[in-house]
Amino acid sequence: MNAERASQPSFEAIALAHLDAAYNLARWLTRDAVLAQDIVQDAMVRGLKYFSGFRGDNARAWLLQIVRNVALGRLGERSTELSLQAQLEGAHDAVAWFHADSLHAPDAVMEQAQTRDTVERLLRTLPLELRECIVLRELEELSYKEIARIVDAPIGTVMSRLWRARQLLAREAQTLENSL
Repeated sequence: MNAERASQPSFEAIALAHLDAAYNLARWLTRDAVLAQDIVQDAMVRGLKYFSGFRGDNARAWLLQIVRNVALGRLGERSTELSLQAQLEGAHDAVAWFHADSLHAPDAVMEQAQTRDTVERLLRTLPLELRECIVLRELEELSYKEIARIVDAPIGTVMSRLWRARQLLAREAQTLENSL
């Protein structure tokens, strides 16, 4: 075993450290909790298979790129939009960045749930290429450079997609607010 390989973390260490981010990305891309689990499992197998090619530069971006590729492949296999039933089932899953703490007052927990549902509803309105960029930037807090690597697009394209996603989200939020 050479010194470079010995200093590199194991696949298990990398995978476990970014498992939640992998699931979140798959869940947001597919809008289906069960399919997201399958995608993450397939991505982990693929990641393990190609781990020897990993150069240690950015494990999170590397793994999320694999998850994205598997998810897009699976979505392409389906060729039709996910059913409304799958979307409704997925909407009830917990979102990593909205955890209801048992110490919160019931009204605070209810408000968090309503906010989570609104955000999920708004994100579902975005086209896939915009949704993946906004999820990677705002939820996974990746840099433009990392997102560009994952989606295989220039940084300018990523910035444009984020701008368009934010504009569409703001418009949809305004429409939703006006309908209430």
